Amino acid sequence: MNKLTTFDISEYLDSPESIAEYLSQVLEEGDQNELLRAVGHIAKAKGMSQISKETGLGRESLYKTFQEGAEPKFSTILKVLKSLGLTLHARTAV
Repeated sequence: MNKLTTFDISEYLDSPESIAEYLSQVLEEGDQNELLRAVGHIAKAKGMSQISKETGLGRESLYKTFQEGAEPKFSTILKVLKSLGLTLHARTAV
């Protein structure tokens, strides 16, 4: 019998372009929980230990920040995005 493997998107976030495209798609949807999950996937792809060092936030705290139902401070999200080399941009809706 074949065994299914679990899909882990963080394994495919291997370039700045793929990361930016993924995050842009999630932001277009406008779902807060999905955004937190996406930033968590990107942080995992980059390495939680490295993100922890760069932001001054504990590794365990970072994992909790991106769990379902978490309500982190916006400043925490901005710190993580900055450590990932990402910025947010606004544009008018078409």
